[in-house]
Amino acid sequence: MEALEALYTRRSIKGFTDQMPTQEDIEKVTKAGMAAPTGMGLQAPYIVVVKNKELRDELSRMNGEVLGTSSDPFYNSPVIIVVLAAKSRGTYLYDGSLVIGNMLTAAHAIGLGACWIHRAKEMFSSERGKEMLAEWGITEEVEGIGNVALGYAAVDPKPAKPRKDGYVRVIE
Repeated sequence: MEALEALYTRRSIKGFTDQMPTQEDIEKVTKAGMAAPTGMGLQAPYIVVVKNKELRDELSRMNGEVLGTSSDPFYNSPVIIVVLAAKSRGTYLYDGSLVIGNMLTAAHAIGLGACWIHRAKEMFSSERGKEMLAEWGITEEVEGIGNVALGYAAVDPKPAKPRKDGYVRVIE
């Protein structure tokens, strides 16, 4: 799939099969995340791929608690990619957001479904979230930017909403 086609046609997937993506495909997605621009090239983000079912389910419960639901906010995706970023970098929030955007587009380009799931900030500011960070060897002070639910789509995405009038303004 060409880059512009991927950008124009990507949609959030809100239902996944149980099938685990290949390691090769997961690496393609994370490599796209690592290719995202970062402020002064300082690479503030961390990308954590969670394939372990028990840990994935724990992350789902944590996210659901923040949301106030007992349903799975990750839409049954078999893989969760957590994006965090070092707060010491002035552009950490933007850097992490670009990482997620690149990964969402890359997933679509290779035939995977993906969806940005919020509430990573709250998840990883909790005591359990801080314990996880330590277990993962992330000792720098970070903030959760977002989670990417990743897998094979079990549902068709909703069509894109029409773009609003005046979205782009050209000043000459």
